[in-house]
Amino acid sequence: MTLSVSNLSKFAGALTLCLALAACGSSSSSDDNDDTTVTNTAPTVNAGVDQTVDAGDTVSLSVAVTDDDSDYSIAWSQTSGTSTVSLDDLSSATVTFTAPSTDTEQTLVFEVSVDDGTNDPVTDSVSITVNAVETDAVISVSAGADQTVESGDTVTLTATVLNSNTEYTLSWSQTSGDSTLSLSDSSAASVSFTAPTVTDDEVFTFTVSVDDGVNDIASDSVSITVTTELSTSDESVWIINETDEVSNHILDSTTGIGVLVDVQSVATETVNNKEYTVVNSQGIPKYDTTITQDIVDAINNRPKASTDLVTGETTTSVGDIIQFGEDVGYVSNSNCTTNAGYGYWPPGPDCPTESERTVYLPVEPTPTSEVCENGLSKVGLFVNGSSIYNWGDGMSYNSEGAWQTLAPVAEFYDIDICGGHAANGDYHAHQYTSCLADLVGDNGDQHSPIYGFAADGYPIYGPWESDGVLAVSAWVVRDYSADSATGCDDGERSCALVDQYDISLGTEEVSSGPAFDESVTTLSSNTLTAFNGYYFEDHYWDETLTAQGGVYLDQYNAHYDETRGYHYHITIVEDGDSYKAAFPYIIGTRFAGELEDNAVASCSTDNGSDMGPPP
Repeated sequence: MTLSVSNLSKFAGALTLCLALAACGSSSSSDDNDDTTVTNTAPTVNAGVDQTVDAGDTVSLSVAVTDDDSDYSIAWSQTSGTSTVSLDDLSSATVTFTAPSTDTEQTLVFEVSVDDGTNDPVTDSVSITVNAVETDAVISVSAGADQTVESGDTVTLTATVLNSNTEYTLSWSQTSGDSTLSLSDSSAASVSFTAPTVTDDEVFTFTVSVDDGVNDIASDSVSITVTTELSTSDESVWIINETDEVSNHILDSTTGIGVLVDVQSVATETVNNKEYTVVNSQGIPKYDTTITQDIVDAINNRPKASTDLVTGETTTSVGDIIQFGEDVGYVSNSNCTTNAGYGYWPPGPDCPTESERTVYLPVEPTPTSEVCENGLSKVGLFVNGSSIYNWGDGMSYNSEGAWQTLAPVAEFYDIDICGGHAANGDYHAHQYTSCLADLVGDNGDQHSPIYGFAADGYPIYGPWESDGVLAVSAWVVRDYSADSATGCDDGERSCALVDQYDISLGTEEVSSGPAFDESVTTLSSNTLTAFNGYYFEDHYWDETLTAQGGVYLDQYNAHYDETRGYHYHITIVEDGDSYKAAFPYIIGTRFAGELEDNAVASCSTDNGSDMGPPP
């Protein structure tokens, strides 16, 4: 709107009139226009639900506020609790803190205050329970019980750690002993070492320490006493019959009563200023054999089972415990009588009887200075007093002297369930016997113990060099091909080595032996294949293997180590899922030591068919 001058005058006049009326008390308002009062309600505050947390947790507190105009301030504070924590922002609706570490459970209380500037501040509280920290138990460790071992034993130390915290480091150390021994793994719970050779009993101490990073380091010690190296004179080596126990099935040929089993006595005697161990025995072992399925199958699957067994099969069953000489169903030799050996041996071998022997073994063997071939009959004594025989059975191909048969091969079907048989009443084994291994506790988890002693006095250990590792014969089978140093012109058995200990001397012509696939008949009328390795002449000593040392043996089937000194090994090799004897089986074809005048054996000049009756 545009105001003119005349209109402006009228507007001014009207305004003057209006002001005048107001001054006179006139009013144009009605009684309905009263004054109005506006109120501000106090806010409502909720500090949240109580919480339970663990030490180290991040805890969040949040306040919920309801207010008329959302115009307010917030203030957080801790009002109780053993531990004081730091809130990240005291004026924020949401604050956080880290739950403290505490040995005992504690409750922290926090208050939040909300002020809208009009009403009194409104508060609310929230409680936070902090769980106690589970402290580690005092760490402890046990090094195990003290042990007494023999030189050469594999010793195992095992630590047992008691601590709720599985995170720890462990350390073994040797703390005493004249020799410093090598532990397999000093940081492992179980460690092992080989007991050293000692001249006198010696104590070695080992300490294990455990550190979990929380508690003080814990430690414990164990003492290992190592006894002196075993010799023939150590009675603990021998299986001595201290109760005069007699066999239930092997009878004295004169009295008809049971023969005393195992070793009757061991003594030390000096003869011509030389010390000997004197062993008395009647040669009958105490073997109690638990029948396995393999044994049952071996008996029943014989090629001549229908005639070798009374009923065509064994009379024993899996799980039976068969005593030495107890009937298992064989048609035995006529010198065997019912319940006195008959049925325990297959046809052919005699039943054993008493074989009284007093055997002198030098306590300190002397290495031989001359070639001493071993022959038939005893070449040593097992620790249970029974006889050790060598590799031969005294027979040869066509009885011509050449191509001498090996007893463990040709007599495979002529031995009992313990791998032995008798000749002229003398019970013996030509090879490894599991029955003796069971007696001496040899299961292949460490170096084998002593199984016996050779006539020269050197000990004969079992087949194992260490846990799962066999000692290895250095005698190998010839390569008969024409271009081989050990072969023959026609690639057949038409020549023999001049010297099986030195193949550089070449070969010489001999009467021909059977073809490698030819069948030959044994003394017990069993038919076998004359494979390469069937005869003595099929083998030679490979000096390059011996030179490698370690598990390889020398020409005598022996070697030296610092723990046991010089010693023989019985030898076997893996054969599928089992093992078989390995030439030369127990000791080599020659004695490593000198035979004394009173030895149980003597040097032989020939291993041919004129060596005596077959064992």
